This record gives sequence, C-alpha cells and structure tokens, in this order.
Amino acid sequence: MTDRTRLGALVAAAALGALLTGAAPALAQRFGPQPPPPGPPRESAPIDLTGQWVAVVNEDWRWRMVTPPKGDYASVPLNPEGRRVADTWEPSRDGACEAYGAAALLRMPTRVRIEWQDEDTLRLQTDAGAQTRLLEFTPPEDERPRSLQGTSVAEWIRPAPPPGGPGLAGAGGGASSGGGHLAVTTTDLLPGWLRRNGVPYSQDAVVTEYFDRFAAPNGDEWLMVTTIVDDPAYLNTRYVTSSHFKREDDDSKWNPVPCRAR
Repeated sequence: MTDRTRLGALVAAAALGALLTGAAPALAQRFGPQPPPPGPPRESAPIDLTGQWVAVVNEDWRWRMVTPPKGDYASVPLNPEGRRVADTWEPSRDGACEAYGAAALLRMPTRVRIEWQDEDTLRLQTDAGAQTRLLEFTPPEDERPRSLQGTSVAEWIRPAPPPGGPGLAGAGGGASSGGGHLAVTTTDLLPGWLRRNGVPYSQDAVVTEYFDRFAAPNGDEWLMVTTIVDDPAYLNTRYVTSSHFKREDDDSKWNPVPCRAR
C-alpha cells in the first residue's frame, strides 16, 4: 500500500467516525429510547423486599441458635486484640443489646418485617431484640450520633444493559430484562458483638450488605442477605456471612422480644 493509499484510508475512516457520531441521535431513535432516569427509590425498585420473612438457619447453627461458650470465636478472623476483648465476656451478659447491632442482627434466628416508611426509606424491623433499622436512599446531610444500628445508606443495583443498548436486547429490539438487588452501607455504629458471646466489632466497623430476592421451584419466596464486616480494630480481614429468610404470608408468629440494655 502506497503512502497516498494509506492517507486516503485514514481520511475515510475519520470521515466515517464523524458521520456515525453525528448520526447517534438518529440511531438511538431508530433502535429505541434509552432507559429513563430512575424515579424515586420506592417507585423504581427492581425487586420487592417488603413483607415478613423468617430466618432459616441452614449454617452455623451452634453459633446462631444458642449462645456459644466464652472463647468460642472459631471462623471469625479476629486479630490478637479482638481475641483479647472477646475473652473478657461473661455469661451474665447474655442477651445484651450489643449482640443486636447492625453487623450481626440478621444472623439472629429472627423474623424480619420490611416496609416503606416513605418514598426514600425502607424500614426493617426484627422481633429478635425488637430492633428497627432505617435504610435511606438519600445520605443524611446532618452528622448523627453513633447508635446500635448506625446510619445505613441504600442503593438499588441494576444489571448492566446488554451490548448495543437496551433497544438491541432482543431480535425485535425489545427491552432488556429487569432484576437487581439492594446494596446497603452502614457506618456510625456503636461497638457491638458479632456473636452473642461477646465476639467484638468496634465503632470503626463498616458493614456492607446485599439484599437479593428469588423464587424457589416450589413457589416459595426467599430473601438472601450477604453481610460483609470490615473492622480495622478487631479483624484481620473482612468477615463475610450469608443469611437466608423465607417469606411468610401469616404474620401471627411475630413476637418482638427486646434485648437487655446496658
């Protein structure tokens, strides 16, 4: 290929790129509109988490259904300081509210009620410990005092659109499939326990959760919550758990039992 030919090919490629760039609005109109900006969190929710759910304890039974003995912190990645603090726990403190903070609340054998408090806030209540969490889609502007449940900022996470945009998802240019999950980040915590026997997390802990809903082949509806605890004070590495809940249509078994305050 001569230099003149190469120059001609480069000019043609540049011209084609400019043409396609200028034609982008027309192409978008031809192949379908882009998805509209999401509306209020309640209106734009990709999944419905509301209702009553009961914990199904299918793992870690001996740490979740009963209070473990003092010093039993197997599988929790405690550093030496975390082990030292855990060893100060006494059985007389069993039932204390430190075990019902945001980092461990959903590991309890509990029922959970989730409902919209307003268009921007999900309210999550448990009967174990009689706790209430607010999952806020707009980060609060004011600084809040530390608390057992902390400040929880929520965000809907949706699947990425298919290559070519949503208008090209199907042979007929149909819309892409829905779905998604809820991500929640919690900070501003008071110190608490990862287990009822005093396995600690500090006020510096950051709790990240992912809420997913799915249907079983028999029609049961399930809620799965993956919880990640990062704590530079007491953990060597992040502590990850996955908790499962089944939807209940009958709310007669709801039985709030408060924890014991300090």
